[in-house]
Amino acid sequence: MNHSISRDAGTARTPAGDQLPGALPDALRAELIGFRRDLHMHPELGNQEFRTTAALKERLERAGLRPRVLATGTGLICDIGTPAATADGRALAADPARPLLALRADIDALPIPDTKTVDYASTVPGRAHACGHDVHTTVVLGAGLVLAELARTGALPRPVRLIFQPAEEVLPGGAPDAIESGALEGVGRILAVHCDPRVDAGRIGLRVGAITSACDRLEVGLDGPGGHTARPHLTTDLVTAASRVALDVPALLSRRVDARAGLAVTWGRLASGHACNVIPQHAELSGTVRCLDLEAWRQAPDLVHAAIDEVATLHGAKSQITYVRGVPPVVNEPVTVQLLHSAMAARRGEGAIEDTEQSLGGEDFSWYLEHVPGAMARLGVHPPADTTRRDLHRGDFDVDEQAIKVGVELFTACALLDGSLAG
Repeated sequence: MNHSISRDAGTARTPAGDQLPGALPDALRAELIGFRRDLHMHPELGNQEFRTTAALKERLERAGLRPRVLATGTGLICDIGTPAATADGRALAADPARPLLALRADIDALPIPDTKTVDYASTVPGRAHACGHDVHTTVVLGAGLVLAELARTGALPRPVRLIFQPAEEVLPGGAPDAIESGALEGVGRILAVHCDPRVDAGRIGLRVGAITSACDRLEVGLDGPGGHTARPHLTTDLVTAASRVALDVPALLSRRVDARAGLAVTWGRLASGHACNVIPQHAELSGTVRCLDLEAWRQAPDLVHAAIDEVATLHGAKSQITYVRGVPPVVNEPVTVQLLHSAMAARRGEGAIEDTEQSLGGEDFSWYLEHVPGAMARLGVHPPADTTRRDLHRGDFDVDEQAIKVGVELFTACALLDGSLAG
């Protein structure tokens, strides 16, 4: 299947960037960079984003908007260009003829230390915005502030909803809670961006179809009678059993699933024993199960259970398996991808758009796409002149802050062009 982006498909018009309103003013650009750095200095883990939520709420209210904090206590949604909110903060019933365009950002950080030497490094030990969620949040905030000004002048063709979602990094993600809180009520299309350190700042990557993989969590416990390392034949050698599970289970799965499904078990932790001359009675492994194909993802729990039991039994160990369902793949809808393409072409030209590959990373944005059409773009954050590549989920991860302006203007252009796609 060809997942490249058609350069002439779709119906959205792409006027020249200087003819399309919604550009980011310089003063607001400087404010947003400061806002992003403040978030970066004060990272909060999933479902603990109280300071971040309060900062967003204050800035949106200062712009005359009426954000509503989600029922979970962190994260919020905010409508632009809709009827005034009712007393309880909920928006009035949406007009079916004017469905909302939703812009989604994730607001949580990761439990890893920030190792950068910058003046906006994390002030919280063991916590860092190492996946770019501070950038995603700032981009959606900035787009909302610009679109609110356009709405006041009657220049916003379709209402927009901002979704600031907590707990993306906590499987199965905070998206189901946001949906339960009404985040998708009246929404006709949803957009998101994700920082990509492989793409230069000033550019975006697009793909039709699956752009991320499914991701589940796997915990395995192995038990058996331990003993002296001088007499392993009288024990269940759990160190060897755990090692064989770590090595053989991925190999077995590679022969039981179509290779094109990309089903992969990757271990992040293996622990067993306390002394060099004692064979332990317990061992533990934990890792992730990732899959490129939706149907193979549905079969994965049974396949993984069977493979682990088979290897453990071969070595005389008893296994206990905890398989935690995570997220399905993010599958980009073609018309929405074309909207992103048209918007970026209008802002920065065709040369600022590149095709991107499906990754094995997981993203709970996929849950929104179970309900409404939408797409995620990869937002380039790599400084073009920098030869160092700082990957996601590393303590030294940082971004070229030019990406904030690019993301804001991409979203504002989408909001303006969406009317030509949706009628």
